[in-house]
Amino acid sequence: MLPIDWLIVLAYLIFTMVLGVYLSRKASGSLVDFFVSGRSLPWWLAGTSMAATTFSIDTPLYVAGVVGSRGIAGNWEWWSFGIAHVVMIYVFARMWRRSEVVTDAELTEIRYGGKMAAVLRGVKAFLFAVPINCIGIGYAMLAMVKVVDALELWQSVGIEPNDSMKLWSVIVVSILVLFYAGFSGLWGVVATDFFQFFLALIGAIIVAIASVSSVGGMQNLINQAQTNTDFDVLSIVPITFSGGIGWSTAAGIPASAFMAYVFLQWWSFRRSDGGGEFIQRLVAAKDENEAEKAAWFFNILHYVIRTWPWIIVALAAVAIYPDLADRELGYPKLMLDFLPPVVLGLVVASLIAAFMSTVSTLINWGASYLTNDLYGRFIKPDATQTELVNVGRITSVLVTILGATAAFFASDVATVFRLVIAIGTGPGLVLILRWFWWRINAAAELSSMVTGFVIGLLTSVVKVIQIQDFGMRLLVTAGITTVVWVTVMLLTPPESDETLDDFYRRVRPGGPGWRRQRQRTGVRPLQNLGLESQRVLAALLLLFGAMFAVGGFLLLQSLLGWCSLIIAVAGWWWLRKLNQRPIAPVPRPGLDDDDMWS
Repeated sequence: MLPIDWLIVLAYLIFTMVLGVYLSRKASGSLVDFFVSGRSLPWWLAGTSMAATTFSIDTPLYVAGVVGSRGIAGNWEWWSFGIAHVVMIYVFARMWRRSEVVTDAELTEIRYGGKMAAVLRGVKAFLFAVPINCIGIGYAMLAMVKVVDALELWQSVGIEPNDSMKLWSVIVVSILVLFYAGFSGLWGVVATDFFQFFLALIGAIIVAIASVSSVGGMQNLINQAQTNTDFDVLSIVPITFSGGIGWSTAAGIPASAFMAYVFLQWWSFRRSDGGGEFIQRLVAAKDENEAEKAAWFFNILHYVIRTWPWIIVALAAVAIYPDLADRELGYPKLMLDFLPPVVLGLVVASLIAAFMSTVSTLINWGASYLTNDLYGRFIKPDATQTELVNVGRITSVLVTILGATAAFFASDVATVFRLVIAIGTGPGLVLILRWFWWRINAAAELSSMVTGFVIGLLTSVVKVIQIQDFGMRLLVTAGITTVVWVTVMLLTPPESDETLDDFYRRVRPGGPGWRRQRQRTGVRPLQNLGLESQRVLAALLLLFGAMFAVGGFLLLQSLLGWCSLIIAVAGWWWLRKLNQRPIAPVPRPGLDDDDMWS
């Protein structure tokens, strides 16, 4: 990089720090101000922040590795979560906002009662804040190290670094992230996320355009990428339809993996009802409508808009670097080889922005568990709001240190990504059912979470019982976990009527699972589960149709493009009709439920 490129990167870092300091005054009032922005986020800011959170520096590297080794179809490993994210829009977003929690762990003592609920809250907070969260920070730092190495950033200023120096350079950037995340809380995180997301998106588009131009256009890129692979790198849905429906033997992923992604992974994963970082933004939204809009905006940004710049760059890396040993390095190599000065500085700044947006979220999210669900719940329940904010800042430092430690032990972005999925698989069904079935108890959720974590970890890292087939690994983990939690639930008593009634009054979910609570309380639900299920189906057609329409036209697959566009339009029309149906009104303060429905 030239001095002008370094100047651009430095200017971006200074801007981020100044914005964080400016917003620190918004986070000093209370725990709610610090961790959920005083519940005042507009939908466009909350939705963009959700998208920025999922766009770390590791993501384009991960996609480059997936496409290079498994083809476009390999992206179903993360596309499948789009099903859960659409369910989040219409089924969970409003209920999370009505719960008015600070963290999803806090919900456990609203949904359940007694000592078991307290144990569940503490265990959940620890698992999410320390091992799971710090693994996420660690592999984000690993990706940053790989980018620093591939772009030869230290060499550009005349320094020949060793591996330790590369990692310490990333830790320095993390300290800068800690500076604004630790002082300004969620307000600082989401405000910087807004700029970081669009800077990172622009950077990805620039690299995609430069890559396509370097090989003489999209048709040449497609031809070269297909020639340089021994599988169908362009297959989006690895299923053949000629002569009947069958599995494409040329696809880059096995049938078991594809089936696990589409039919298992999205509902068995621990984010099945939203996911911690997303929930934090949903409960921080101004109201229920804003939470629902934020969830929709995230889905559009994450799947329809952002997918294809990454995939095009990944295909270009396959076409230009057919013998590249580490496919994940294709993205930074294209930057270094084809971007001119100034543009290179802008794109490097965009990658740093992607890194900072994710790490800042993970720091704030992890600190929220340690502060709200451990310190404020078990260590010092009578702590003042000022004390809790200060503890939040201290625990932000702790989470950063633990994440940096995890980075020393990580080696491969895609492998660690799969580990995160594996150790989070299992409790998803319980997390969904607890909203709609009174019989789910704290013991069932606790057993599902611990069992899924242990089985996922053992089958991923212990060589004697390691399951190499990822789809089979998820199936085994989900299957054993389900047997365990169902058995535990049947052997333990249900929650008390008082606890269940209080939860129902607060969240007011729909469905037949709360019939007894509706009869006892006389309170009607604020959710039509049948209608919301239809909305989910329509929205899935719209979202995936739009995503594959964009991909089909970009990759010169006109049949796929037009068919997908028709599906998207049909989904939009169906959703529009469903949205014209009346929605149950939200009660105004001072108006009881009977008056509202009279």
